[in-house]
Amino acid sequence: EVQLVESGGGPVQPGGSLRLSCEHLRFPDDAYVEGWFRQALGKKREAVFCVADGDALYLDSVKGRFTSYTDNAKNTAYLQMNNLRPEDTGVYYCAAAPNPVEHCPEKYNYWGRGTQVTVSS
Repeated sequence: EVQLVESGGGPVQPGGSLRLSCEHLRFPDDAYVEGWFRQALGKKREAVFCVADGDALYLDSVKGRFTSYTDNAKNTAYLQMNNLRPEDTGVYYCAAAPNPVEHCPEKYNYWGRGTQVTVSS
């Protein structure tokens, strides 16, 4: 059973930083890949970071500001977000997909409940 739990969201001022965590429970590391998605009010969900066809892909607007990495010993994935902008506001989700993934967001069918990120003055 694949379960994911996000944490680390909250209010932050523009230019600030947050690190989101995604603990994955009962997660076979060699069979799944993880990604990060977000959804702003009134907007469609979009991929922030996604792994597909062996490539690590970042949303254009977050390149150079966001970094995804994992700590396998802690069964946790992270999304480090720097130089945050008001446009980054939204609910952030981690998600998992069984290998292989050819395109994002295909097969990303396992989701956490989300964590709210609010960037404002």
